[in-house]
Amino acid sequence: MRELWFASLIVQTINYHTSVKHNGVLMNWKKLLSTNRTGQATRVQHHDRTQFQRDYDRLIFSSPFRRMQDKTQVFPLPGSVFVHNRLTHSLEVASVGRSLGSNIARFLNEGYGEELPLADELGSVVAAACLAHDMGNPPFGHSGEKAISDYFRYGKGQYLKDMVDSPEIWNDFIDFEGNANALRVLTHKFKGRRSGGFALTYTTVASIVKYPYASGRNDLKKYGFFQSEKEMFLNIASELGLKEVRAGVFARHPLVYLVEAADDICYQIMDIEDAHKLGILSTEETRGLLMAFYDPVEDKSHLKRIKEVSKEVTDTNEQIAYLRAGVIGKLVDACTRIFREHHDEILNGTFTGALTEHLGSPVYDAMKECSKVGFEKIYKHPSVVEIEIAGFKILGTLLDEFIHAVLNPQYYYSGLLLPFIPEQYRVPDSAPVHQRIQTVIDFISGMTDVYALDLFRKIGGTRLGGKN
Repeated sequence: MRELWFASLIVQTINYHTSVKHNGVLMNWKKLLSTNRTGQATRVQHHDRTQFQRDYDRLIFSSPFRRMQDKTQVFPLPGSVFVHNRLTHSLEVASVGRSLGSNIARFLNEGYGEELPLADELGSVVAAACLAHDMGNPPFGHSGEKAISDYFRYGKGQYLKDMVDSPEIWNDFIDFEGNANALRVLTHKFKGRRSGGFALTYTTVASIVKYPYASGRNDLKKYGFFQSEKEMFLNIASELGLKEVRAGVFARHPLVYLVEAADDICYQIMDIEDAHKLGILSTEETRGLLMAFYDPVEDKSHLKRIKEVSKEVTDTNEQIAYLRAGVIGKLVDACTRIFREHHDEILNGTFTGALTEHLGSPVYDAMKECSKVGFEKIYKHPSVVEIEIAGFKILGTLLDEFIHAVLNPQYYYSGLLLPFIPEQYRVPDSAPVHQRIQTVIDFISGMTDVYALDLFRKIGGTRLGGKN
């Protein structure tokens, strides 16, 4: 009886959303799932793989994706104990994202059936978006974003403000955002490259835009695209029927919530496991954090199984890994349920916060405790802070040297530096100042930690330029 009632509710929900308008724009799953590709003409293509599987494969074989193996996630790289880097993190997020997408595909199939054949591909779409979600992050983790921003806002790059004739573009520089840079990496036509960048499907691209508005909005945190990709995003938003909830601010694509949930789950839980491997958290402390996700009554059978496995498996790292796997599975189920329950609000653009912010007890409290421990014991750990300090020094120096070079190509020293910038990022010497600055940001944000450090050491001497 409950199943019949729920199926009826789903049908009512879908009928409602295919008929209700908001500002003249529909949020409709039939439009939200599109195989059209950025920069490419719409055409019928026949492949053994689906269009969204092609997105996944295109990303995983790309150079920017491979470079993430040498980009910091949280802890310094490399180390005597292997911990997560950006690449392994992204692969794990993709695994969790695929599970979430597949769960929601089954939910949509209950209501749409054969009317929405692309629903079966949600697992592939979300997995591909998860692979791509961190591809715009610079070296040295999130501190790399701050290092770039601070160079322009507070550092030596302040003088450039008077040379950039667009306040909106200057906002992109002083508040550099890895999320927006990911969209640029994926869609921008760099020199010698094809139109549309990676030429991914509109749906995959939209699924990584957590903050669907431009920079410079004091009322909103972060932002999703630079001015240079604004037209691209607006085209995608129009094609997919994303709602403009207020001037310049769009509702998220629904699949963004699944990508975000997969990311939240992985970094919260995997950082705890990494901290245990590195000895920052004791085994008992780590076990306590993970066991807190279980309710003594509702999860009685799970707790019994955990106890049995703990007797069989004596390796503490394997015990923690088993607990971690169980917690991730529990969180996937919970986030799936939340998405289903709030399906109306998500399609209306009225759902607020992340899926993980709507978890019930004890899971919500356990996540909050993991977040608290992460902030107090992991992200403030000396090894992590040292990386942040190094990142500021290294990226600040590289920005200063190469921006000076692109703005003054006539200097002898500039001629020594400019060949380091790959051809794909080059712009003419006559290009506007902001484009020449952007080419340096593209170059530096794409570096690995090791390459940035190596180049910093190579050019660590005093600048020789200033005169011919």
